[in-house]
Amino acid sequence: MKNIITNIFKFLIFLGVGLVILYFVYQNQNEAYQAQCALDGVAAADCSLMQKVIADFKSVRIPWLLAAFAAYVMSNVSRAIRWQMLLKSLGTPVRFINSFLATMLGYFANLGLPRLGEVLRPLSMSKYEKIPVEKVLGTVVVDRTMDVISLLLIISLAFLLEFDTLWGYLNENMASDGGSLLTNPIVLSLLGLGGLAAILVIVFRKKIQATAFYKKIEQVLLGFWDGILSIKNLDKPGWFIFHSVIIWVGYFLMFYCYMPAFEPTAHLGPTVALMAFVFGTFGILIPSPGGMGSYHFLVIAALMLYGVNSGDAFSSANISFFGTHFCNIVLGLIAVIFLPIINKNYKSESSIENSENTIKRNTAAV
Repeated sequence: MKNIITNIFKFLIFLGVGLVILYFVYQNQNEAYQAQCALDGVAAADCSLMQKVIADFKSVRIPWLLAAFAAYVMSNVSRAIRWQMLLKSLGTPVRFINSFLATMLGYFANLGLPRLGEVLRPLSMSKYEKIPVEKVLGTVVVDRTMDVISLLLIISLAFLLEFDTLWGYLNENMASDGGSLLTNPIVLSLLGLGGLAAILVIVFRKKIQATAFYKKIEQVLLGFWDGILSIKNLDKPGWFIFHSVIIWVGYFLMFYCYMPAFEPTAHLGPTVALMAFVFGTFGILIPSPGGMGSYHFLVIAALMLYGVNSGDAFSSANISFFGTHFCNIVLGLIAVIFLPIINKNYKSESSIENSENTIKRNTAAV
C-alpha cells in the first residue's frame, strides 16, 4: 500500500510539472496569437488559439499519420530484435513477440509514470520467459547505453548541419549592444564560472574522487563502458549495430512524417525536421508524462527558428506529441491484452531447460 501511494504521489507530481509547463506554453502562444490577430484586424472574439488547434488537427493528412505509425512500428521491431540478441548472448533465447510486446508495455507505462517502463519491461520479460530478472535488467542497461550513444551522435549531426542557423539565432537574441554572443554578460559569466569550476576540480580532484557522488558517477560510466564492450560478445555484432541505427532512423522518420501531415510545416526539409526532432527529444527527457509541456516548448522553439509562426508551431507540436502517444497507447493496450493470452500455455526454453535439469537431479538422487 505504501508503494502504491508513493507511485500515485510521484505520478501527480510529474503530471503537475507537465501541466504547469504546458499551461505557460499555451499562455505564451495565445498572447502571441492574439497579437497577430490584432495586427491582421481579426476581432478578439474570433481569435481563439484552441479553436485553431482543433481546426488544424482536422486538417491533418491521414496518410502521413499512417506513415508515421509504420515508422514507429519499424523502429520498435528493430528494438525487439536487438533485445532478443542481447538475451540470446546470455544463453536465454526468447520469442520475438514477447520481446516486442514487453517493449510496447514499457513505453505505455512511461506515459503514466516516467521511467516506470524501464522496470516493467524487464519484469514482464522475466515473467513470461522464466528468466531471472537480474539477467534481463543487465540487457536493459546495455540497450539504454546504445540509446545514449545514438542520441549523442544524432545531436552532434543536427548541430553540425544546422550550426549556422543556431549560431545566428543565438547572436540575434543574446548579443549585447549590437556585438556578438560572446559579449553577452550572462554568457561571459557562465564561461567564467565554467573556468573556475574546472580549476577547482583540478586542484581538489583527489578529495572529489573520494566522495560518494563521484564513485556513483564512476560506477554508472563504467557500467556504460561494460555495456559497450559486451557487444563484441554477440553472435552478430554488425546486425546489432544495424538495428541500433534502424531504431533511431525510425524515430526520426516518424517525426518527419508529421511535417508534411500539416500544411504550415509541409515545406520544411529533413535537416529542419532533424533539429526539431532533437529539441523534442530533449523535452521528453524532462520528467513529465511523455514530456508534456517541455516537449511542446522545445519543438515550438525549434520550428520558430525556421520561420513557422507561433500558432502553427504550437499546433505542429501538439500533432506530433499526440500522434506519437496515440501509437504508444494503441500498441501498449495491445501488449496489455495479448501478453497474458499468448503466454497462457507457452513454455519458454528457459523453463524447459530448468525442468530437464530438475528431472536429472532427481534421477541422480534416486
